[in-house]
Amino acid sequence: MDKTAVIEREQLKTKLPPFTSGDTVKVHLKVLEGGRERVQAFEGVVIGRKSGGLRETFTVRRISHGVGVERTFPLHSPRIERIDIIRKGKVRQAKLYYLRGKVGREARVKEMR
Repeated sequence: MDKTAVIEREQLKTKLPPFTSGDTVKVHLKVLEGGRERVQAFEGVVIGRKSGGLRETFTVRRISHGVGVERTFPLHSPRIERIDIIRKGKVRQAKLYYLRGKVGREARVKEMR
């Protein structure tokens, strides 16, 4: 095993909740403002996960003041304090990019029973 694989394995987070596309999650981020650090939450629907291992990312979309806001987070980032699953979504696709063209009630994802 080479050195980079060992270093990457040390960086991986172990206590992550199992979430997929369509789930509504709340991502708690550490944000630096001036000299202080605080935690800020970003809640929305996961529209996709990409790659694997240390480079894995996921994209969260929400509507803020009538405008769609998407944010891509590195899954194993030290800036992410925790991820809370609000609700599990029932979807048939891995990537939910079609939600970008929908607004309001159309953009809702059914909840898994």
